[in-house]
This record gives sequence, C-alpha cells and structure tokens, in this order.
Amino acid sequence: MPVSWTLVVPVRHPERGKSRLGAGAAVARAIAADTLVAAAPCAARLLLVTDADDWTSGLPGEVLLQRGGGLGAAVAEGIVAAGAGPVAVLLGDLPGLRTADLAAALAGAEAHPLARVPDHEGTGTTLIAALRGTEHRPAFGAGSNARHAAAGYVELALPASSTLRRDVDTAADLAALAAEGLLGAATRAVLAT
Repeated sequence: MPVSWTLVVPVRHPERGKSRLGAGAAVARAIAADTLVAAAPCAARLLLVTDADDWTSGLPGEVLLQRGGGLGAAVAEGIVAAGAGPVAVLLGDLPGLRTADLAAALAGAEAHPLARVPDHEGTGTTLIAALRGTEHRPAFGAGSNARHAAAGYVELALPASSTLRRDVDTAADLAALAAEGLLGAATRAVLAT
C-alpha cells in the first residue's frame, strides 16, 4: 500500500522572498503557485508554511503561519504541525515541477527511513523525506546536500533531468527553464506580461 505523505512547503512572502531572482513579487508568487499545484496530487495533506498569508488565496493546501523567522523555523514548524507520520519537505521554488517527478521521488523514498533529492547543482537540497516525521533533521541553506547526507538522508536515484532537481535561485535558472519549455502555467503567464 502506498505511503500517504504530508508535504510541507515553506515559502516566504513574495515581497520578501527570492531576492536573488530580482524578478518581483508577482513572479515569486507564481513560482510558489506552480510548485504547490504540481505537488498537491502527491500529498495526502499539503501544508504551505509562510510568514504572512495575505498572498495565499486560491492556492492549494492548508496555510500555516510560522512564528519564528527564516527558512529553518518554517521547516521545523511545518514538520511539527505535520505530525509523526510520513513527512516530506519540498522547497517552494520549483516552477517547472512535474507531478510525475515528485511522485517518483516519493515512491522511492518509501524504501528509506530518510531520503533526499539534491538540486541540479548538487550542493543544495530540494526535497527531504522521512517515514516518521519526528526523525527529520533538516539542514537547508547553502551546502545543504552535504549536511543532509551526513544526517543520514539517502540520495534518491533520480535522473538529472528530473524537474524536482530544478529549483530557481537566479534569473539564469528561470531563463533556462523557460528556454526548455518547463515553466508552469502561473509563471509563464506572469512572465508573458
């Protein structure tokens, strides 16, 4: 029987998030929206953790307002709210995410107590999963892939082409996804205007 995952997706308010992208709040919100829409079919429960909820109308999932500041607090609070069952943390900057790619990763994660997916550069992490949420040891931020490996998260064998690895931190990342025709509908629409 497939595992029923709770997905925790931390996203800063679009006015304050994705500063390295330099593309404005509308693009930041669209990136989060495309990530959530792609992720929703894979989750028994979807938790969007954010520092303000005045931008979340119409997005799938439950909204959890974080009490602490920063990504670490958002992730930790989301994991606690998710409970002791299977919990995966998915970063909210994957505008090219395909549901099938996330589903494949979560299916692979069922075989490991702790699992991870590195980003396309191999230094960051886009997803961590734990069959028991209480066993999570999140360590997001620069160089997180090595820290998650040291904490016991097994790297899932996904192809380099998996859209789950294609996070967007810079304008170049966004442009590459656009050139490959991989952007989700919300991000395409905002960029078109």
